[in-house]
Amino acid sequence: MPTIAKIESFRFFFYAGDGNEPPHVHVEREDKVAKFWLDPVRLHSSGWFNRREIAQLQRIIQDNAEDFLRSWHEYFGD
Repeated sequence: MPTIAKIESFRFFFYAGDGNEPPHVHVEREDKVAKFWLDPVRLHSSGWFNRREIAQLQRIIQDNAEDFLRSWHEYFGD
């Protein structure tokens, strides 16, 4: 599972088998893992993060969406 960024206390990654889905990123911290679609950026699953954390993650992902999408396309070759 390639890590594409570590920002603040969060790790952003995707699984090698994710290529059959639309571009997205998983986010983890401790035992919490959320999933966000990248185009457009929107929450898929909250993974036990609270509302404040989800808003923070949404902002981080929005700010980095271009880089995350580039990483997705480079890895999955589409």
